[in-house]
Amino acid sequence: MKSLVLLLCLAQLWGCHSAPQGQGLHYRQLNCDDPEAEEAALVAVDYINQNLPSGYKHTLNQIDKVTVWPRRPFGEVFVMEIDTLETTCHARDPTPVANCSVRQLTEHAVEGDCDFRLLKLNGQFSVFYAKCHSSPDSAEDVRKVCQDCPLLAPLNDTRVVHAADAALAAFNAQNNGSFFQLEEVSRAQLVPLPPSTYVEFTVSAPDCVAKEATEAAKCNLLAKKQYGFCKATLTEKLNGEEVAVTCTVFQPQPEAPQPQPEVADVVGPKPAADPDVHVPLPSDTAANPQASPPLRRVAPQVLPWHRAHYDLRHIFLGGVSMESTSGEAWHLRKTRAVGAAAAPAVPLCPGRIRHFKV
Repeated sequence: MKSLVLLLCLAQLWGCHSAPQGQGLHYRQLNCDDPEAEEAALVAVDYINQNLPSGYKHTLNQIDKVTVWPRRPFGEVFVMEIDTLETTCHARDPTPVANCSVRQLTEHAVEGDCDFRLLKLNGQFSVFYAKCHSSPDSAEDVRKVCQDCPLLAPLNDTRVVHAADAALAAFNAQNNGSFFQLEEVSRAQLVPLPPSTYVEFTVSAPDCVAKEATEAAKCNLLAKKQYGFCKATLTEKLNGEEVAVTCTVFQPQPEAPQPQPEVADVVGPKPAADPDVHVPLPSDTAANPQASPPLRRVAPQVLPWHRAHYDLRHIFLGGVSMESTSGEAWHLRKTRAVGAAAAPAVPLCPGRIRHFKV
């Protein structure tokens, strides 16, 4: 009898150790071309463009990976990796990104690489974690498609700065009664033949006319700031320089609220690369399934002075980690999760390329 009892105890002990610790937690590997995955990716891209303080809007190019996890007590969390491409619409341009042209390879394209986490509640997506960076196409790849195409130039190059100043002066001279100030140089290329500098830059309008604007500090900026976007070419000639400039002035836009100073030290949760990653959600979301978890941006960083493009890494650095009072959270236990389907013969990801691969 004692032997039988001991055998039963050993069997129960073995069963306890062999039972999956993540039992009941089922994640699903979603097809990257699934409409639900694309809907989440488009929300993520919209989030990028809504928070761009500078540079150019981005559009979705490819969904690399998407995993969907349940979130207790409500909703699902979409963990995604996406690729984007820079468009020709500046961040200040109110044109919807769907109507913006993609920057082509011959124009020295820029690609974005982003990690996102989105919460889906009642059919609605909201971003609560984001991390991005972007980089221009390599010079070698540009040369493969266009041997003579100019490459991106550092925005602090003396020729670039001079071209922007000369173009702005020419534009102001063409617009009597108005005075625009240089906001930023956004893109520049040095063209060898004919020797010229191509530059794109943004301007803003203060609330004073040109004759009163001899000192820019005396001009108060409008409550609803008016911006413009300019493209210019300064061509070097034997008898001097020739400047051709065109600008589009946008309707006045309210100034976006600046991040609070205390946000600067917020550190976002680590990407889900570890086998056991704990990502807490805010208390108001746990109590109210209708609430969307906020993603707080870091304070603007000082951009590298020698940069040739606006890197998406300067928008936000992940999310904010907030523990709920009820202890509700979702866990990624990739090595212990049960119910995950075996990998199909045909990979579900990455998805289709919408434009071109950089």
